[in-house]
Amino acid sequence: MSKFHILGFPRIGAKRELKFAVEAYWKGNSDEATLQSVAADIQSKNWQLQQDNEASFITVGDFSFYDHVLDTLVCVGGIPARFGFDPKNLTLEQYFQLARGNKQQFAMEMTKWFDTNYHYIVPEWSENTTFSLNPQHLLAQIAQAKLLNKAIKPVIVGPLTLLYLGKSKTTGLDRLTLLPKLLPVYQSLLETLKAEGVDWVQIDEPILALDLADKWINSFEASYQQLAQAGVSILLATYFGSVAEHIDLLNRLPVQGLHIDCVRAPAQLNTFVDVLSADKVLSLGVVDGRNIWRANLRRILENVAAAKEKFADNLWLAPSCSLLHSPQDLNAEEKLDATIKSWLAFAQQKVEELSVLNKAINLGENAVAQELFISYAAAEDRRTNKRIHQETVKERLAKLPAGADRRKSPFTTRITAQQAWLNLPLLPTTTIGSFPQTSEIRQARAAFKKDELSLEAYETAMKKEIAHVVTIQEELDIDVLVHGEAERNDMVEYFGEQLSGFVFTQFAWVQSYGSRCVKPPIIYGDVSRPEPMTVKWSAYAQSLTKRPMKGMLTGPVTILQWSFVRDDIPRSEVTKQIALALNDEVLDLEKAGIKVIQIDEPAIREGLPLKRADWDNYLAWACEAFRLSSAGVADTTQIHTHMCYSEFNDILPAIASMDADVITIETSRSDMELLTAFGDFHYPNDIGPGVYDIHSPRVPTEREVTHLLRKALEVVDAKRLWVNPDCGLKTRGWTETIDALTVMVNVAKKLREELKLAEVA
Repeated sequence: MSKFHILGFPRIGAKRELKFAVEAYWKGNSDEATLQSVAADIQSKNWQLQQDNEASFITVGDFSFYDHVLDTLVCVGGIPARFGFDPKNLTLEQYFQLARGNKQQFAMEMTKWFDTNYHYIVPEWSENTTFSLNPQHLLAQIAQAKLLNKAIKPVIVGPLTLLYLGKSKTTGLDRLTLLPKLLPVYQSLLETLKAEGVDWVQIDEPILALDLADKWINSFEASYQQLAQAGVSILLATYFGSVAEHIDLLNRLPVQGLHIDCVRAPAQLNTFVDVLSADKVLSLGVVDGRNIWRANLRRILENVAAAKEKFADNLWLAPSCSLLHSPQDLNAEEKLDATIKSWLAFAQQKVEELSVLNKAINLGENAVAQELFISYAAAEDRRTNKRIHQETVKERLAKLPAGADRRKSPFTTRITAQQAWLNLPLLPTTTIGSFPQTSEIRQARAAFKKDELSLEAYETAMKKEIAHVVTIQEELDIDVLVHGEAERNDMVEYFGEQLSGFVFTQFAWVQSYGSRCVKPPIIYGDVSRPEPMTVKWSAYAQSLTKRPMKGMLTGPVTILQWSFVRDDIPRSEVTKQIALALNDEVLDLEKAGIKVIQIDEPAIREGLPLKRADWDNYLAWACEAFRLSSAGVADTTQIHTHMCYSEFNDILPAIASMDADVITIETSRSDMELLTAFGDFHYPNDIGPGVYDIHSPRVPTEREVTHLLRKALEVVDAKRLWVNPDCGLKTRGWTETIDALTVMVNVAKKLREELKLAEVA
């Protein structure tokens, strides 16, 4: 009999119960017992769903209060020594301080989990890093799951992936030198799990889908030889790309099973069926764990037929990756268009799809004939439905003239024209866009959506918030202002709600990091802009001040990456459709007198393919799309972009080709490390490195901000350097926001005067 399992399940709860419980705990409005109770309830429901659908295993260890990489780091005792915490006696409060910082220490760095919009906590490695087993969190989950009397499959991040995803804090440190210290702890962990009655452990090694250096590839065999001594069966899980080039290595590894992603890399299935030993379990990721489209079950059954014939009982079916990246339950969407809803499957429905597939293989297709027909009919309806096509959109894209994506003049000409009217001082200050989203703002928006507040009353409330934000910025003496985005729920959802080709959900939340959740729009058809989306808000804000006001837009690649995207046409085509819709907005902003426009692209790096051979093609169309979004503006209109929590060192030529007049980047958690690469590259345009971390509630000191700005001045000419926070201020409170911005502006002014004096001298 074949089996089915999942690699992980959403951990925030169907209605974001964990988010609200965690945030209440952070605010001191509830205690740890209450938080633990909410967590236990979420896990129990997740496990019950798997049991109800006859999954072969209950997956445990996928739940986290903040991040699964951080959990693994805690489990193996590798937390940074700078916090002074005892890893064997780490409290929940200390666990959160690792992720969020405290008065003494900056939070650990965050970056994107491969090419997803999920952020993980980056391990910190030094020559003095030590490891020790601390499995209490995982054992507690196992003890709770045992009550279901079902086989349990714990999931952990693999040792090589954990080391690889970390950052060396000792100059010249080879992370692999820590492997001999780390492997015994992993072995002890597996032995502990075996003692708990666990037969199978899922060890995730997604770095195998990357272009790994030989020394990393060569470390796998010896590492797993050591782990095999624990005596527990290991399912080595890979995802997000093909690992077919490693088939010989994977065949040799002393593991009992392998998981491969057959959604992102369907071609690798044939390689594994042909070469992998039939005495190993082959787990096939056949249901898309990262998108929301219903699977065509008949097609999947056809695709896995050869694997079933060869592997028989050793064939397992699974999602392509953890369902962490999917919203939880489509059944909650009572207001969703019925036709489009019939095309979708969320995490719960994906578990049900796997159950149907497993029954079809084990009992025959007649046992699930109705389910297979419904799946096929939905796929056919979506393929042929006329609602997804707009001929005018396709025609506009097809008729773009050569050079349509290029500005009229080079940057050196533009920046002179812009400074002539902006008249900004050295080290001009600005923010990234959003200001605190207070409970009053959220309540007004919710009441308006429920028709409990009139349009006039809603707009009055938003204008009041905008006026407040403008006043605060003028009092702080910030140079280039923003309107604060009070009217926006989410930087992608807000635009998706006003573009054609998108549809929206009530509860399709996914975790971005910690308690931060996003509700991505669904792109189901061709994209266009029926009417202006931001112009009236930005124009109103500009009317309140004589200082320049930035218009704020989310860029085409980020809208693509942070949406659930149609898969029936190339992603490049979808992105360029979005870019042209945004270009309409940019030109209307310019006509309305908004001459500084920020087009955020934090997802450019995130969308980079995992294999370097695919980079050039992606970067070509991604950067073209950004340029298309701002094409046609006058030289005097200044285009900004913002990018955060990604590594750009290896794609700086592409970033430069986007030709934004000003780029702002996250640099505070990395102590300006990222900016050094921009300096070494001689990035040609203006740069605003973040001088304090907005994801932590702590207010930076003047000394800290001065330190960061002095480091920035070492690599960027003062005439090209902007001063700003790392990211938007939406999640922060007003008191800490004002205090932090006061520090930022004061430091900029002091250094500005220092630079003037130095120039005179």
